[in-house]
Order: sequence, then C-alpha cells, then structure tokens
Amino acid sequence: MTDLKIIQIHLLRGPNIWANFPVLEAWVDLGALKDIGSDEVPGFNDRLKTWLPGMIEHRCSVGERGGFFQRLDRGTYPAHILEHVTLELQTLAGHRYGFGKARATAVDGVYKVVVRYQNESLVTASLHSARELLLAAYHDTPYDVAEEVARLRELAERIALGPSTMAIVNAARERGIPWRRLDLDRSLIQLGHGARQRRIWTAETDRSGAISEYIVGDKDLTRRLLRQAGVPVPRGFEADDPDDAWDSAESLGIPVVVKPLDANHGRGVFIDLTTEEQVRNAYQHALAEGGGVVVECFVPGTDHRLLVAGGRMVAASKGFPAVVVGDGTHTIRELMVTQLYHSQQAGMPDECPWSKIDHSAWESSVVPDLEDQGYALDALPRVGERVMVARFSNWCIDVTDRVHPSIRDHAITAAMVAGLDICGVDVVCRDIGVPLEDQHGAIVELNAGPNLLMYLNPAVGQARPVGEAIVEMLFPAGEDGRIPTLGISGSRGKTTCARLLAHLLRTTGACVGVASSDGIQVGARVSPGRHGERLVGAQGVLLHPWTEIAICEAGAEHVLTDGLGFDHCSVGVVLNVGEEHLGHAHVTTLEGMAAAKRCVLDVVMPGGAGVLNADDPLVVEMAGACKGEVIYFTRNPDHPVVVRHCAGGGRAVVERTDMLWLIHGSDAQPLCPLTAANSTDGTPLHPENVLAATAAAWAHGLSVALIAVGLRNYGGKDCQ
Repeated sequence: MTDLKIIQIHLLRGPNIWANFPVLEAWVDLGALKDIGSDEVPGFNDRLKTWLPGMIEHRCSVGERGGFFQRLDRGTYPAHILEHVTLELQTLAGHRYGFGKARATAVDGVYKVVVRYQNESLVTASLHSARELLLAAYHDTPYDVAEEVARLRELAERIALGPSTMAIVNAARERGIPWRRLDLDRSLIQLGHGARQRRIWTAETDRSGAISEYIVGDKDLTRRLLRQAGVPVPRGFEADDPDDAWDSAESLGIPVVVKPLDANHGRGVFIDLTTEEQVRNAYQHALAEGGGVVVECFVPGTDHRLLVAGGRMVAASKGFPAVVVGDGTHTIRELMVTQLYHSQQAGMPDECPWSKIDHSAWESSVVPDLEDQGYALDALPRVGERVMVARFSNWCIDVTDRVHPSIRDHAITAAMVAGLDICGVDVVCRDIGVPLEDQHGAIVELNAGPNLLMYLNPAVGQARPVGEAIVEMLFPAGEDGRIPTLGISGSRGKTTCARLLAHLLRTTGACVGVASSDGIQVGARVSPGRHGERLVGAQGVLLHPWTEIAICEAGAEHVLTDGLGFDHCSVGVVLNVGEEHLGHAHVTTLEGMAAAKRCVLDVVMPGGAGVLNADDPLVVEMAGACKGEVIYFTRNPDHPVVVRHCAGGGRAVVERTDMLWLIHGSDAQPLCPLTAANSTDGTPLHPENVLAATAAAWAHGLSVALIAVGLRNYGGKDCQ
C-alpha cells in the first residue's frame, strides 16, 4: 500500500464543522506509517527541522514557540506532521495561516488532515508537495526544498489578487462586507449579496461604463471634452501622418509632445520635442504603439497622478523620472540593469512603487529619448553624470496633502466629465500646491482602472487608505451589502420547510431566492437542481441581482464536503438530527452529524436568530452556539425547555390544542389552526415543518397578520 496516500480532497469553501472560514480537508491513508511515530525513524526529525526551520514558530497544542518541534521529539503521527508541513509550505509561498487539524476516522489508518487556505490551487499544491517532502524525510532521500518553495511561490504570485484588488477586498473585509472571487484566473470580485451587491475588477467597478472607458481611451476626445468643461488641458491635434504632425507642431509652437492616441503606461510618449526630425521620428514610434497619434503643446513640470473616487480626490502621487548615475565604468545599458532593473523599489507596475525599466521592453521610447540627449545605450557616462533614461514617471512620492483645492476640483470635474467613478487623473505642473492657471499646468490624461499601488506603497511619504475610500463609495456608512439570509438544516423536512417559508416571506413583496433540493428559484424563475450542487445553488441565489431575501438549504452531506454556501445568516433553522446520512464523510455518530447541522447556527449574526426544535435533545444542545436570539418550536406546550425559555422573556412557537401559538415571554397569541397550511393534495403539512417555517418567518420580522394569511393560502404548489 502506498504510504500517505491522499484518498480525497474536499475544499470546504464556506463555514464548516472545523471553522467558519474556508479549509481544505484531505482524507489520507497513512499506509505502513500509521503506527510509526516521528521519534522512531532515525534522522527524520533532524531532516525535517533542517529542511523547514521556520516550523520553530509553530506553537501547536503546546501553546508556545517551538511547540511543534517538541511534539516531533516526543513522537507524533504522520497526519499531524503533514498538516504542519502543508501550512509551512503555504507560509513560505506567502500565504501565512496557522489553523490546522488532524483527526482519525473510524477507518484504521485513515485520517482527516485540515488546513486553512486562501487560494485553492496553492493549498492543493502545498499538500501534495508536503506529502513528497515527508516521504523523502521518512526514507532519507534527497528533496530540493528551495526549488519546491520557489515553484509554490511562483504559483502563488501567478494566481494572487493584484494589490489594487486586494486593497479593496481587505477594506471590505474590515467592514464586514462579504466578498467572493468570481473567476479564479481574474481579479473579478463580488462584494455583497443579491440586490445589494457590487462588483469590482481591479480598480474598476460595475458602474465604470464602456462609454466612459472609450472616452478616456481616446486622448484627443478626452482633451476636447475637458477643454469644453473649462478644465486646463494642453492644446493639441490628432495627426494623420508625419507631415501633419510637423504642421501641428509648427501651429502649436515648439516644444511639443507626441504620443499615441490610445496607448498607456507611457509607451510611445515623447516630450519636449523641438526639431522637425524629432517630431517625425516620434510620430513613427508613437503610431506603432497605438491606433493614432496626437501632437500637443509641451507642458513643463512634473507628472502627478491624482486618484478620484466617488466624486472625491482621495490621494495624489508625484512622479519621479528614471535616472541613472554614471560611475565611469559601466554603460547606460548596464547601469539600467544594476541601478533600475534590480532596485529593491523597482519591479513590475503591480508590485513595486517604481516601474522596472527593462531596455528590451522599452527600447522604442528609451533609445530615441537618449539619442535626443546625445547618448546611446552603450555610452559610458562620466562619474556622477546623471542621465535620464525614461521621462515617463514612476509615481512614488505621496503629495496628497499638498494638492491645491482648485487642482483637486479640476480633477474631480475631469472624472465626472468622463463619467468615471474611479479615475486616475494625470496632472503636469511645476508645483501641485499652486493653481494650474498660475503656472501653465494642465491635466494631460485620464485613466480608467488606475493602479492603486503608488498610493498604498509610496517610496516617499504616507500610504493612503484608497481601498477604504473605494469601499466607502460602493457601500456608504451603515451599509454592508448583505441581504437577509435564512439557512435551514436538518435530516428531514428541509425542502418542505423552505417552500413554506419562501411563500410566507413573499407576502412582503420582496423577491425571494431559494436554493433547495428543488433547485434554484429566484422570484418566479426556477432552475432545476442536480444532486451535489447545494453550495453552488446558495452561491447562485446570492449572486442573482434580483434576490432580496435568500433561503438556503444546508444539508449535512453538503456541509461536510463543501461547507456552507454563505458566510453568515440572519436566521438559522435546525429541524432535527437523524440517522439518514450517517457514514457520509466518515461521520458515524449522531453527535458528529449534529455538528454538521449546527453550522447554520454558528454563523447566525448577533442581531439574528436561531430557530430550534425543542423536541430534539441534540438540537436543543446547539442553543449555546447561536450568537443571536434563540426561538424554539415544539408540539409540546409544556416542554420544560420552552417554559424556562419563555419565562426568561424568550420566544417560541408551539402547538396547543391543534392551534399555532406565538409566545413571547408571558404573552401568548393564537395564530391559526395547525392544519391551515396544506400540501398539494389537500393533506396537512407535517406539523414540525409548519412550526419551523412560522418561527423563522417570525424571527425574520414578518407580522403576525401576514404569517396567518400566508399559512391559510398556502397550497404547496404556490412558489410564486
């Protein structure tokens, strides 16, 4: 038998029996290693400590630094070690998490290994790498840890959210706004749920219109519109050919700027041109970078990038041109590599505050600019001689607090003219603290989806909370993007309860979305479901832009292999705990099955409620897990648990002499006959389902009158 065989991997993407955050659960057969402790294999512990010295920080159950190493020395089992090695490999790849567990199953030698994760691809790769590393340590064979860590790190970087997206997601998380990555290969994020959701893609939102992006993508059109709105912009023309470019330059007056009509990142931009030869050469280079060429008056000064979000200027950064300093030994080409390409602050635009200057990528603009200064790439500058190798700026100096109010207002106006809710406004001027009109400064370009890194990680100055500003724009104070979400768990009756509850909540006029064994239903639209898609169904209901109230079944079998499809709920219902799914996912006891069904209570929000069946002792025991109010339902009006609960001011729905009663403290109010709600053939619904749905509707805030009307006109088929 293969040692440490990974039998199955379950990515529990929502709250689960282990934690209220995503975890990987792997079923691992230890094989011949099942009875071998770490202290029984000569050299094993030393190899592991040498290969992964960072595990000294793992506190483990000992609760102190070095705790896991103590467990190794005392002797621990392979599943426990696999858990820690997987976590450490994730940490070395840049995803630092400490939560993990390893538990035996009822099958001899088979364990569940659980680790927290951020990215599914990385945690899965880390688990497999951890297995190979452990086998090498057990069998004393070579293992290139550095190479494997480098591979995992490259994977983590490739699949990670960009810094702009991550800043917004982190700000949303701090506000308690739910988020979900809609495409693992893209930074497309859903913030909030249902009718209250918003979406972002890097620093663009669902309200960044195509027309707006078209406007800012055409530099000539942008300039003309801004000029009409009274925003200071350079005069300029779109040029059809080199002759037209020179004619435009003569008309405008030199010096001029020649740039592509629609390129970005400074590609093909040539500034401070003073001769016909420069203009003609620049035209050809600019045309190669875009769909047209613009000639504009040269605006003297320094580049600045102002960030406007939601009609406010929230940050500003000052540019710094790329310069190398001669040492009398190395050429400009070599200095670019040593001083710019390998600078600790230089890198890819989405990683570092300074853009990495790579002559092979920027040669079309770097070489002509150098030639205009009388240099070649292989020229040898004198000691201390400063050579500007790229005039396009690396925005890296925070100047937010220095922006003159009139410049701020011009930037806001420019973003509004373009119609962008998030806009990078490029300003060229000598002093950002002086009105543009007083220094012949101008707004030269607008950018949709601007990079936020320059404000998050400036080389000089204070970092700015731009992610928070964007989230505040999307979700004003007091809003969290959540819709009322009701989760229903139990061994029997979930779907019937969901149908009746949905019918009751529709009496409010709200659009109710339901994910159940019937499939996905939003309003009157029904999509039949398939077995095993319950998590997908819940996420689909929360994704649908019509959903104003969500009702989601949470069967134990789906919770155990997928996790819940929602992170929190306003009402959590537990109907019962039975033997129906015992044996699934190695759960063999009713207590273990109860833990799975309890997950809907674990995520009830403090202002919400848990609806519990007082007639099921295992359900009653769950009351302590609920952070909100507890409402019981029972067919026994004298149930001691309910009597004590109501005596303390609690609420309950009970059956008394074939009538439904709502009890709140000492107040008892009759509702309607228990048989008021009938199934499609006219027979009464199971009392347990009627009691639970009534209690859940009451917990949601439905009035007594609406509940009574809803129960009386329910016919089983009515799902509209």
